[in-house]
Amino acid sequence: MVVHLLCEQGYKPSLFYIRIGRDDIEGMDCNMEEDWEMCTAIAHKYGLPLEMVDLHRDYWDHVAAYAIDKIKHGFTPNPDVMCNKLIKFGVFEERVGKDFDVTATGHYATTHVIDGKTWLGTAIDPIKDQTDFLAQINYLQVSKLMFPLGGLMKSEVRAAAERAKLPTAKRRDSQGICFLNNINYNDFVRHFLGEKEGDIIELETGKKLGKHKGFWFHTIGQRKGLGLSGGPWFVIRKDIEQNIVYVSNGYDNQKAYGNELSMRDFHFITENPWQDATEGVEVSFKIRHTPEFINGRIYKQANDRFHLVSDQKLQGIAPGQFGVIYDREHRLVIGSGEIVV
Repeated sequence: MVVHLLCEQGYKPSLFYIRIGRDDIEGMDCNMEEDWEMCTAIAHKYGLPLEMVDLHRDYWDHVAAYAIDKIKHGFTPNPDVMCNKLIKFGVFEERVGKDFDVTATGHYATTHVIDGKTWLGTAIDPIKDQTDFLAQINYLQVSKLMFPLGGLMKSEVRAAAERAKLPTAKRRDSQGICFLNNINYNDFVRHFLGEKEGDIIELETGKKLGKHKGFWFHTIGQRKGLGLSGGPWFVIRKDIEQNIVYVSNGYDNQKAYGNELSMRDFHFITENPWQDATEGVEVSFKIRHTPEFINGRIYKQANDRFHLVSDQKLQGIAPGQFGVIYDREHRLVIGSGEIVV
C-alpha cells in the first residue's frame, strides 16, 4: 500500500525486502516464500526494482540474542523495539538506506517538523498506532523516515488496497514477533533455554499451588497459561535464583497493580524538552502495546533515569518492557526507557 501511495504521488521508489527469519530452525522462516511472492507481484505491478537484503545473521546476533538474554534474567523484552532500532533503521540504513534520501515503511506513525526539527508522531488510527515500537530510534533515523499510512485509518487502507487491486488487499494483519509467525512463543524460548521445573506459590499465604516449567515462560501480570484452578491468577513476582513464580488471586487484587515505575537509560528521540523535570512534567505514556494512552507525571532522577507516576492504577508493570513517553496530548513521542523495579 505504501508503494501504491508513493507511485500516486509521482515517486518511483526502489523496493527492498529484509529477510530476518532463519531456515535452519523449524518454523522460524517468517513465511518468507509467501512474503517474497507478494513483494515480487507488487514490484511487477508498478514496474519497480526489488531486492532482497539478507539481515538474518544481524537480527539473530543482536535482537534475538538480546531477547533471550533478557528472558534468562527474568525480564520481559520487546524484540520489535530493538528490531526497528538496530535492524530496519540501523543495519539496513548502513548497508542500503544510506544511498537514498528517504526510507518509507508501512508503520502506522507520522513525523512532524517543528521549528526545523523532526519529531516522531502518533498515527491517526489509535488501534494501529505503532509508535511504541519505534520509541528507541534516534534523531538521524526519524529525520529520514516517511510513514505514508500514518494519516489513514486501517479501514481506509484496506478499502484503498482493494480499489487498487493489490494482491495483499485481504491479507491478514501481521501479529507479534515476525520470526515467531509459525511457532508458539514458548517453543521459541524452550529451544534456547530448555525447561526447569519450579514451584508456583501464592504470594500472600506461601501455599504451593502447582508447578511451572521455568520462570522464563512467565511474565509479570500474566493471567493465562498458569494451569491453576479457581482463578483468575496473576503473576506478581518471580524469584530468579529459586525458580519460583509467585501469584495472587482475583481481578481486584491490589498486589497486581501499581501506579509508579522507574525507567533506566532513558532515550530522547529528537531532544529533551524537559531540561529540568525534577518538579515533574505532565505527560501521557504506554507500558505495553495498547490503543490507550495513560496520563501521569514524569520526574528526572540521576544517571539518565526517570520516575513515572501514573494518574491511574497500572496492571502488570513488567521490568524489561519499555515505558514510552508522549506529550500530554499524545501527539508527539518524546522517548522511552527500560522499566526497572
